[in-house]
Order: sequence, then structure tokens, then C-alpha cells
Amino acid sequence: MFTKLLGYKKLLVVLPQLIALSSIAQKSFTVSSPNKKLSAICTINKNGDATYNILYLQQPLLEKSKLGIVREDADFSIALLFVSASKNSIIKDSYHILTAKKSNINYIATQKIIALKTASGKRMNIVFRVSNDGVAFQYQFPQRSNELKKISAEATTFHFKDSTKAWLQPKTEAQSGWEHSNPSYEAHYMMAITTGTPSPTKNGWVYPAMFCYKNVWMLITEASLGKTYCGTALQQLSPNNEYSIGFPQAPETMKDSALNPQSILPWHTPWRIITVGNLQTIAESTLGTDLAFPAKKMDTNFIKPGKASWSWILLKDNSIVYDVQKKYIDYAADMHWDYCLIDADWDKKIGYDKIEELTKYAASKKVNLLLWYNSAGNWNTVKYAPRNILVDPVSRNNEFARIEKMGIKGVKIDFFAGDGQWMIEYYQNILEDAAKHHLLVNFHGATLPRGWQRTYPNLMTTEAVYGYEMITFAQKDADLAPQHMVMSAFARNAFDPMDFTPVSLYKIPKINRVTSPCFELATGIIFLSGIQHYVEGPDGMAHVNAAVKKLMQTIPSVWDDVKFIDGYPGKYYVVARRAGKKWYIAGINADSTDRKITIDLSFISKQFKQGGLYSDYPSNTEFPVEFSRFNLIPKQKATITMKPNGGFVLVL
Repeated sequence: MFTKLLGYKKLLVVLPQLIALSSIAQKSFTVSSPNKKLSAICTINKNGDATYNILYLQQPLLEKSKLGIVREDADFSIALLFVSASKNSIIKDSYHILTAKKSNINYIATQKIIALKTASGKRMNIVFRVSNDGVAFQYQFPQRSNELKKISAEATTFHFKDSTKAWLQPKTEAQSGWEHSNPSYEAHYMMAITTGTPSPTKNGWVYPAMFCYKNVWMLITEASLGKTYCGTALQQLSPNNEYSIGFPQAPETMKDSALNPQSILPWHTPWRIITVGNLQTIAESTLGTDLAFPAKKMDTNFIKPGKASWSWILLKDNSIVYDVQKKYIDYAADMHWDYCLIDADWDKKIGYDKIEELTKYAASKKVNLLLWYNSAGNWNTVKYAPRNILVDPVSRNNEFARIEKMGIKGVKIDFFAGDGQWMIEYYQNILEDAAKHHLLVNFHGATLPRGWQRTYPNLMTTEAVYGYEMITFAQKDADLAPQHMVMSAFARNAFDPMDFTPVSLYKIPKINRVTSPCFELATGIIFLSGIQHYVEGPDGMAHVNAAVKKLMQTIPSVWDDVKFIDGYPGKYYVVARRAGKKWYIAGINADSTDRKITIDLSFISKQFKQGGLYSDYPSNTEFPVEFSRFNLIPKQKATITMKPNGGFVLVL
């Protein structure tokens, strides 16, 4: 009995040591997608370092990649102690959205929560979610504290294998560019570059960032960016193909306001998202909104996606006068479009009283007006007005109340400072206040919205792209437009609405457009934007044929489904979109040679026997777009040839 008791006492002494040893022994956890094709493996090694890898069809896509956060009061990137790991569980969600590639979306993923702590007992959870189309993870700080905690760095990396290629957009330097208006996510993509290539700017690379390894495509972005975090990017340098998370540059916020993340506890970071699969997976995925915060409670009866006429894109500053705007209201009415945008300096050149008069005139034509505002603040020197009205919450709400009473339906707000935490909060405060006053919102000179359009349904669109206005400024940008538009469709527009402002059908002053009218026409379907602001004006529309005008009058503003047909980043893009019972198939070709596209139409209902095809005419015709009937033969694939820098639209 005594011997047994002695042995028991020895066990009591040794047991804590065994527990301590077990806490630092390497642990590995696998989280697999519902279809078992995709897995994330999280490892906590014996030194307490957290890493992860991704397997697709049992093939590792990454080298060991780092996990962790560095807070000013604790380092959660090294010497972590394992606490617990939840069982794998299934997460399901469904939601309705008006500004995405589908209107009704279902999300399903496998989730695991791994609880860790520092030696001092400070806690951090790493949450993994793996769906059939990608891997997502975020960090959570579950303890409670009213003391403000500050994050100084994020240790997360994406460590790619040799031979991986990248399609990336540099993030422009803060306070650079015209009137110190950068960064605005406005640059050309660097395509098919070797991973590890430094960004030409110290500010790194923006999201979404695209990579390919052995024909497996990956698209990196973030979502659930709330008011307690900054927007991030990939850092400039990626030695040995390892990309790190970067925080904004110092000027990317309101002076003397929060730049890097800070919050009381509990707290969590945005989701880090890696969409994984083939190009169809990327083009059809909705992960950017699946992992966004759900829609906030608000009156949504005023939210109506649509199309807009817009004088400034071709006629510039001199067009912001009463008579021209009246002409563009008439034009919107003739095109059956819902909106007309009146751009910068309307308060000086037209004035509030005359704007109200135009609002009433537009309403008589069943057209609604949108007004431009300067976001500034002390972060840009842009003189365009109205400015310095929106920063102060009282002034902002007074202005929104005033224009709401006038009958204005939305605002375009321009020239933000970047991704600092205060600026991220400013965007969302604007959206909340605009919703109170039944105003739709379009952000220009702005950051990527990262799923905000789900959280704030009144966010119709955001620029965050080197868009069509740049093509109207310089021939060099017009020459690069075909490849850039294809790339923007794959990456920038993958999850978030994009105000590229497409479709020039006739002429651009002082610019030789290299894309064909059918290429341009197709971008009106390929590009997703809650409000689509068109380049083409009334004078140019007078030169198009009746069939093209009818299509421009009837392109849907809300899409119910999507089917990727074919494409390659920077080269060509073909997609099918459904609205109600109609399918619209659109393609653009950025190559210098013809491209033959074979379309398997088995996803189309058998009831369709015939469609309408818009294709490129020979260039010597008066308006080089041909409309023809397209016969569908059961069980046979359709073949369409796109001309160099050309395109097509097929309506079924």
C-alpha cells in the first residue's frame, strides 16, 4: 500500500512536468474543405512558432508560412503555448446581395479554432475556415480589457514555391501623384512576374493579389475589415518568395489619428483569404463577401442599382454647367438609365438652388441625380469642391440631410488618403450616415472595399482601379487598355464592385482608342458595378446602330448567376451572366491575333433555340458592330472568334 502511495505521489510531482512538455511538443491540425479537395494544415512547433500550409488535391502549394501578431504589450508570433483546439465544425451562411456576381449566395466551410497563449497568459486564437474554393484565417483576442491594445506588426506570410508566377498591382506611394492624392489603388498590373520580384514602390502590392503554381491559381485578399483595423497590403520585398503583410504608410490617415490597428478587447483581425483552384474557381468565387460582416440593419427600400450618364468623363470640367447636365439627364432618360452623375465643382458652377431645379427636372424624366464630393480633410490639396464638408460628423449629416431633402439619391466621394485605421473608420462612418439619409455611395480615389458592399448595402461601387478616365488622358494608357481591362476583370473585380466607368463606342477626344466597339460593349457586362457609369455620351450614342443602343438600354444592373467560360489573366476573358431568365455571354480579347472561343452551352436551358450575337465588323464600316441571329444546336458547342482587341456579346 505504501509503495503504491509513494508511486502516486511521484506521479503527482512528475505530472505537471509532463503537461508542460506536452504543451511545447509539436502539434499539427488539418482542416479540409467539405469536398475534401482542399486542406489547410496549421502547425505549432516545439519552439511555439505557428505556421501553416495549403494542400490542393494533396499537392502542397506553399512553403511553410508564418502566422502571428505582434501587439505592443505581447508578442503572439513566437514562443506560443498550445491551449486547445476545437473539433472541426461546419459553418453555413446564406445571404442576398445586389452588387455581386450572384444575387443569392450560399457559403459552407469547415472551421477549426486553435487557442494559444503567451508565457504570461495572454490569449490568441487562430480561426481557420476552409471552403471548396479557398482557405481563410483570422486572429482573435478573446480576453476582455478596456485598455487600448495596439498592433505594431502582423507576422503572417505567404511563402510561395519556386516557379510560382504572380500578377500584382503596385501600391502607389502615399502623398504622391496629382495633388498628393495617392494611394488610390490606381496602377497597371505587373503580369506573370517571378515571385520575389520587388514592388517598384515601397508601399508594396495591393489586393487582390494573384498567383499561379503548377496550374493552380491563388487569389489573396482580406475581408471583415471593421473600424478597429487598418487596410493592409503585401510588403514591397518578398525574399525567397515569401510575401509579408504590410501596414499603411504614415500619411495614410487623418493627421494625428490612428494609423495602425488599435482596440480594446475582445478583438479580431480581418480574414486573410486565399482563393484556390482553377481560373473558373477564381472567377465564380464569392469568398470576398462570404467572409464579410453581414448586412447592417437599415432601411433598404431606397437601394436601387442602375446605370448612369456622366458628362465629365469625355467633356471634363467645362461640362459641369446647367445646360450640359440637363442634356445628360435627357440622355439618361432616353437610354432608360436610372441616374445622372454631376461631378466636381457643381456647387460653384451650378449651385444648390439650380441643382434642386435639375433634380425636379430629372424626376419628371424618371432619372435620379448623384453628386460629387471631395473627401478632404487635411490629406490632399485637391481644390475641387464641395470639400471639407464631410470630415466632421455634424457637418456631414447636415449636408446629407440637405441634399436628401433636395431629392438627391447618391454621392460620389473622392480623394481619400489610404488605408490607415482612422481612414477605414471614416469610410464606414460615411456609409452609415449616408444610409440614414437614404443616399447611395460611390467611393473614388479610394481603397478596395473588401466586402463592404455586403455590410453596407448602400455602397454601390468603388473605383480603386486605374480606370477609364486614365485612358481619356493619355495615349500610352489607351494602348495598354486591353490587357489592363482583362486583368482588372480577373483580379480587381473578383469580389468587389468596380467603378471602371466602361464602354466608349464612338470617339474619345485626342485619343486613339485601340479596343473595338464590341470589346467596349462586352465590358459593360463583364465589369461588375452597382451603378455602372458609362463613358459614352449622347453625341457618340447617336452614331451607333439600333441594336447596340437597345442593348445599352437593357443591360441588367443586378445579376443572379455567373458561369466562367474561358480566359487567361491579361490575355482574354469570357463569362456568362444571368439576370432572370436571360443569359448574357461576353468576351474580350487583348491579344494581337484572332482568338477562337468554344462555349459549352449545356448550362443553358434547353428552351433556348436562338440568341442575338453582337460581333466586330470589318474596320472600314461606318459603325463596326454587327448584330446577327445565333442559332443554338442541341448537344453542340458554340464557336465564336474574337478579333484582336475585339470582343463579342451573345444574348440568350
